[in-house]
Amino acid sequence: MYQVTFSEQSMHELNKLDTLAQLSALEPLSSLKAADLAHPREPLGRFSRSGKEFYRLRAGDYRFYFQIQTDTLHVHYILHRNSLEDFLLRNKLPVSEQQLVEQHSKFWKYLESLTK
Repeated sequence: MYQVTFSEQSMHELNKLDTLAQLSALEPLSSLKAADLAHPREPLGRFSRSGKEFYRLRAGDYRFYFQIQTDTLHVHYILHRNSLEDFLLRNKLPVSEQQLVEQHSKFWKYLESLTK
């Protein structure tokens, strides 16, 4: 069993949920074992970004993006499954958080222009 720590972004997302929803979302993460991480299968995935190994875990409507740090799982991001940020991260597009904020409205305006 691993200890779980959270980044500022992930804590902010967790705090938006009521207590029961938090427990439900965190249950799959808190029950991960070393064998699960060694051989990830759905809903768990592994990918590399900038030479670092990350894991993605689907839990209900959320995806947890985390790294293993010795006996700790450090959650960097908690993203809603239908968000632009989740799409960009899953598709390994190189983008910073600042770029996401700047591009968000432009992206949606672009999509709207395609329907005209």
